[in-house]
Amino acid sequence: MSTVLLAAGLIVLIGSVVQGTIGYGLNLIAGPLLALLDPMLVPVPVLLVACVQATMAMVREHGSVHWGGVGWAMLGRLPGNVLGLLALSLLPLAGFNVVIGLSVLVCVALSLVTWTPRPTPPSLVIAGTASGAFGTVSSIGGPPIALLYQHQSGPTVRGTLGAYFLLASVSSITTLAIAGRVEQRHLLAAAVLVPFMLVGFAVSGPLRRYLHGGRVRTGVLVVAAASAIVLIGRSLLGA
Repeated sequence: MSTVLLAAGLIVLIGSVVQGTIGYGLNLIAGPLLALLDPMLVPVPVLLVACVQATMAMVREHGSVHWGGVGWAMLGRLPGNVLGLLALSLLPLAGFNVVIGLSVLVCVALSLVTWTPRPTPPSLVIAGTASGAFGTVSSIGGPPIALLYQHQSGPTVRGTLGAYFLLASVSSITTLAIAGRVEQRHLLAAAVLVPFMLVGFAVSGPLRRYLHGGRVRTGVLVVAAASAIVLIGRSLLGA
């Protein structure tokens, strides 16, 4: 295993622990950091890993899934995927990395908003569209939806986001595959990263009882913002 993939695996493990504990965070942490290690790892390999984690989260919290909300969010996700694909087609590598970083910063800003959002059909469709665009471009599509559910119970947040992330990741991967952007190297990279995700998910099980979601969320936002700033700076400086 190469040093890059080992480092990527450790990043995925940490992100998996966070997502398994509070319901989201895998792509928010892994997206910008993996893009720094190797742009090839974003978005396809991360999306593939996210599919596996989302399936496990949905099964673990299956009794608390808000399926109505998942449906409305997916209604917005599909056009968002197309917008994201257009961005991928029009931007060079440096611009692509800047978009990833800016997407993360926008998501962080949304998560810091003090108003209390509600998962209503209109808000879910809008959040789903933003999620689709961000997710297809950078694999980071969780925060717009997570923002709407941040005041729900832990099982509802984890179960609902798990169900949404599964369908959303599949839709983004399908969109990218149709556009010819899913390659064998992406599948191989994902196969290496999945075991790290499984370890992180296992660790998150008992941690759910001890970690306060707000504190973990703060850590996620700090790491994501710092990674995004580094990524944008590196791209703009041509490093």
